[in-house]
Amino acid sequence: MDADNKTVGDIDTYIAGFHEAIAERLRKIRAVIAEAAPDATERISYQMPTFWFEGNLVHFAAFKDHIGFFPTPSGVGHFQDELLPYSVSKGTIRFPHDQPIPYDLIARITRYRLEENAARAAAKAKRGK
Repeated sequence: MDADNKTVGDIDTYIAGFHEAIAERLRKIRAVIAEAAPDATERISYQMPTFWFEGNLVHFAAFKDHIGFFPTPSGVGHFQDELLPYSVSKGTIRFPHDQPIPYDLIARITRYRLEENAARAAAKAKRGK
C-alpha cells in the first residue's frame, strides 16, 4: 500500500494512491456502498473513505494485508454469524487481500446501517417536535 492518506481530501484521491489491484477492490466496495445507500454522501473522515447519512454510516480503508470495513459495532454485531470467516473487532471487519470480498454482505450491512441511522434520526426529530 502506498497511499499517503494523511493529506487526502476526497475518495478518488485516496483510491488512486494504491496499487491497481487494491484500487479496484476499493472502487468496487465504494460502488456497492453507494448503490446500497444512494442518499448517503461521501467524505473523508479519520483519513478513510466514509459514507454519511444522518451520521456516520460506514468507513472503509486499505491496509498492508487487508481492507477494513467499519460499519460501527452495531453493524458488526447484527451480522456476527455471517462474519465468522473474517477477523472482526468491536466495529471493524477485515477482508484479507488474498481472499474474495463478500460484496453482497457489505451491501446488506450498509442497508442495515442506513435503516438504523434513519430510525435514529426519525426518533430524534419526533422528540424535537
